[in-house]
Formats: sequence, structure tokens, C-alpha cells
Amino acid sequence: MSEPLVVVEGLRKVYRSGPKEVVALKEVSFEAHPGELIAVRGRSGSGKTTLLNQVGGLDRPDAGRVVVAGQEVTSLPEQGLLALRRDVVGFVFQSFGLIPVLSAAENVGVPMRLARASAAERDERVAMLLSLVGLEQHANQRPYELSGGQQQRVAIARSLANRPELLIADEPTGQLDSQTGRQIMQLLRALVRSEGVTALVATHDPGLISLADRVLEMRDGTLQPAGLPAPA
Repeated sequence: MSEPLVVVEGLRKVYRSGPKEVVALKEVSFEAHPGELIAVRGRSGSGKTTLLNQVGGLDRPDAGRVVVAGQEVTSLPEQGLLALRRDVVGFVFQSFGLIPVLSAAENVGVPMRLARASAAERDERVAMLLSLVGLEQHANQRPYELSGGQQQRVAIARSLANRPELLIADEPTGQLDSQTGRQIMQLLRALVRSEGVTALVATHDPGLISLADRVLEMRDGTLQPAGLPAPA
């Protein structure tokens, strides 16, 4: 077994509103290895999104630690977190998050512009990624000219622009019909293999979980016994 890309140890997160406390994560620990597609499932409010936010450096826990690609995320300064999110972690969200005035190709190229990649490198990588997600014929179309499934494919291509080691997808099929959602999950499965990335995908759809290598079940902020086999 290879060294883990992600190590999560004893994560605890508490949200406070006045005198009320909501414990979103309770002593959550797990590891993810290179090339794994891990589904994180659980009902709304179970802690899935909170967990992904901690792993991706979008939020900090109250206790515990996260290590991604050898970097202790929980102790990184803000500049270090920005670099992590730019260079190491790619994000895919339920809402697509595309820039409306930019074409599909321009949206995919945004992370590379932020990383100051050359125009030639950017154009080559964007063309390759759009081809990889089956949208090479839609490069010049803007988001409103694309279907929901196509927009999510653009978002996935964008998340891979800077060759991340970890892909975090939070309910990436939540706004799609079941057939399109399964196609998106199959695409993620193929990309994990072809790009060699590790993927953490939050979903509550049982039909999509069967494509994962491993399933982590969240319940009331706790991680149920790890390593559950994916349903057949």
C-alpha cells in the first residue's frame, strides 16, 4: 500500500450561535491513498461538507489535524492555504461556479492564469482537458449555452487545470437528473484513473456510491466504521 495522500486525525468542529453549540465533527479520522475514489455519504447535516472543507483548507477545525501531500493543512498560514488550494487541491461544487461572461475554455483556464502559466501551456492544457471531458466542440460557448451536465463537465475540467493531487467534489450531481449524474460520476471515476488523482466525493445518492473504491459514512458528525465496501 502506498503512503496516504490524505491523513485526517481526530477532527472536531463546533459551530456556535449565541449559547447554542452544534458539534459538526466529532473525532473524525481516516486516510486516503493516491488514486482512490472515496465516496463520503450521509444525510443532510451529517457533516459531509464540513469534513470536506477541513480537508481542502476552506475552514479550520477546533481540534485535530489534516495532512495533504505532506503538508499539515491545519497549521498552514493563509498564504500557505492559498497555495494549497491553487496547486494541490481541485474543487468541484454542486452549483458549478462558472463565470457567466467567460467561455468554457476561458473558465477552464482561470486557475492557470492565477498560477501564471504561459499562454501556450494554458491553451494546450485547456484543449486537452476539454477533450478529456468530451467538450472540445463547446470550447467557445458560455455557461448559459450549455446544459447542466455540460456545465459540470467544464467545472471538473477547471478543477484539474493545475494538475491537483486531490480532487474534492461536494454533491457534484446534486443539480442534475439521475442519468446525467451517473455520467458525471463515471467521468470522475475515469479521471481518477487517467490523471492519477485522489478524489473525495460527497454524495447521498446510493446509485452513485457503487462507483467508489471505498465509502465513508457520516452520521451526526461521526465517521461510522471505515472501509465499508461499496454496494454492488
